[in-house]
Amino acid sequence: MNRLARLALALGIALAPLGASAQTLQQNNEAMFREMQQWRGLSAATMSRIRAIFATAPHMGQGNPAVTRHPLTPDEAAQRQGGSVDSVRRAYRNARFERICGHPYEVPLYDPATQTPEDATVCAFMFEYPNVPLVYPVTWVRADQAVALCAAEGARIGDAHEWEGAAAGALLPPDYNFALGSQQAMRAWHNQHYASQSNVYSIGTWRRGVCATGSFKTPGCNGGSWSGCGSNTYPAGSFPQCHSPLGVYDIDGNAAEHMNLPLAPDQMASRGSTTLGVTEMKGSWFIWDTVRAHEHWARWRAPFWHGSRVLSPASHSNYHLGFRCFRDL
Repeated sequence: MNRLARLALALGIALAPLGASAQTLQQNNEAMFREMQQWRGLSAATMSRIRAIFATAPHMGQGNPAVTRHPLTPDEAAQRQGGSVDSVRRAYRNARFERICGHPYEVPLYDPATQTPEDATVCAFMFEYPNVPLVYPVTWVRADQAVALCAAEGARIGDAHEWEGAAAGALLPPDYNFALGSQQAMRAWHNQHYASQSNVYSIGTWRRGVCATGSFKTPGCNGGSWSGCGSNTYPAGSFPQCHSPLGVYDIDGNAAEHMNLPLAPDQMASRGSTTLGVTEMKGSWFIWDTVRAHEHWARWRAPFWHGSRVLSPASHSNYHLGFRCFRDL
């Protein structure tokens, strides 16, 4: 980060947009689409489906360019890692994971106590969508749009237990205790069950500055408006130590993430449900080291914030909420 950017962060001052952020939302999205196709090898047909979904969402992208001030550019993030944008993106490739998952920048999920990566039956995106290192995550996306974007490339939204396993470093069997009958009761039971792990994050014990959690809210951000709140995220993978034991990056910090919380067995995305359950907001976000807005740890289940059915066209979106996809093998 250059001297001016460090000073601005220290003082909470918003800088003028840098690089791609100086473009319109549509121009930013087009640049992102090209990077997705180049670095993830997505087909023209897949990109056409993705573009069509974005075309229905006037705010979906990497934040409102008029107010978003990213604390790092991709070039600055790459320089911090001693390389160029291209070399850092190549370094994040993992040949073993690609043999298992079949795609770049995806990570097998399994239980290391009893399994190897080759035993995995599901993979997670290594980074938040669009799942390209040193690209800013997509925000202002509803849960139903996240489902559609994952499906556009043959993937799906994850169930809460899968996200938690990706964060904690061990994918355990589903533990929803459906018999309790409500989101609130199931959540309370789950959090009590894992209370002994309440200080465990994707990076183990929390350390400031390890993840993408040192950014700032737009001055005067009034709780979540498009015009007043910038998506002041970092390029994905800017913090190479911010990964879980399974190799999932930025699951702490940067953007919070949509997830599916099933309330019945037939609502589990991991079992092929097309009806799905209710929304859950997972993870911390880009100001976590300065504003602890809520409790959070790897296996924590959140209150029913802005809750809806996952597939509701009225599901929540905001400036710090994104998603990542999961893929069955």
